[in-house]
Amino acid sequence: MDLVEVTEGRTRFSVPEQDPHLQFPPGSGPVFYNARMEMNRDATVLLLSVLRPENYLDAMGASGARGLRVACEVGIPVTINDRSQRAVDLARQNIEALGLVADVTRRDANALMSERKFDAVDLDPFGTPAPFVDSAARSAERYLFVTATDTAPLCGAHLKAGMRRYFSRPRNTEYHAEVGLRTLLGFVVREVIKYDRGVEPLFCYAHEHFHRLHLRLREGAAAADRSLARIGYVMQCPRCLYRTEQTGMLPEPEGCALCGADLVPVGPLWTGRINDDGTLAAMQEALARATVGTGPRIARLLATCRQELDTSSHYDYHVIAKSLRVSPGGIGAVVDRLAALGYRASRAHYSGTAIKTDAPLPVLESVISGG
Repeated sequence: MDLVEVTEGRTRFSVPEQDPHLQFPPGSGPVFYNARMEMNRDATVLLLSVLRPENYLDAMGASGARGLRVACEVGIPVTINDRSQRAVDLARQNIEALGLVADVTRRDANALMSERKFDAVDLDPFGTPAPFVDSAARSAERYLFVTATDTAPLCGAHLKAGMRRYFSRPRNTEYHAEVGLRTLLGFVVREVIKYDRGVEPLFCYAHEHFHRLHLRLREGAAAADRSLARIGYVMQCPRCLYRTEQTGMLPEPEGCALCGADLVPVGPLWTGRINDDGTLAAMQEALARATVGTGPRIARLLATCRQELDTSSHYDYHVIAKSLRVSPGGIGAVVDRLAALGYRASRAHYSGTAIKTDAPLPVLESVISGG
């Protein structure tokens, strides 16, 4: 295959040449490499430099970019796996060229993860990770990382696909990015707690065409029960913008506090925190010393995630303004006004028009309308 050299972070490696004229150039190469996922890989390398796991599995390596970077820039033992012989040959070629020591295996990912344990397991499939999460939950000793690029099923746009893959009923709302992220996290949690293990989110975010989870696993039934207690639903009014949250495996019937309509359950999904502030602070400190191509974007992401409230939905202030037929002011002024009134309020990391707040909807509407 024809190869070209690329550089990410401090790692220079070869990938298959792609046809730039296609709508999706990564699909044209004999081994998959997506340059648009560089930020995803940058963030993982940064996090691993903080966590320092004993070893790391790139379960579906494809070009091997993520595993190569972890081996080169973090300096921990790495296993790169793929079922494609071409991918395995390319990974070995890059490892030799970089002078690295890393294990490369050609296995079905589920079979490998069912047989071997790794301190950190990373799933980054093309599309849904759902068929691999159970084996990954058994293989990962302390850390489990998951990427999903099937945002339409997760966010409710492809409802039946989302129900089949994630055993959840998402809803295509204005806060669909939050729904997708928490639907994915809720699914992974339900797969993990089967084995009397709990989940602690460290750094979870939605960005463009993917959702990404970085999770710490805890042993014991008590840890699993704590995670189970955070499974629940967003209860959305079908008539107005009102919504609330419930925890529990099954939703309880509830009426809208504003218009009386029966609320529609969205879920089950994760209703707890999605980030660990101490971990994000350590990543910010490490970022100042790191060489990453998407550093400014990661800096903005970390800063926003640190101040973001843990609510399972947000209000789009443009949607509210349109419903009120008013011209909205700046989103920063709305957040500040809510804080001045004694409510918690923040931006959301995945949308420039999202407001997270514990203020009642009528108060938010009053602030946006200038009341």
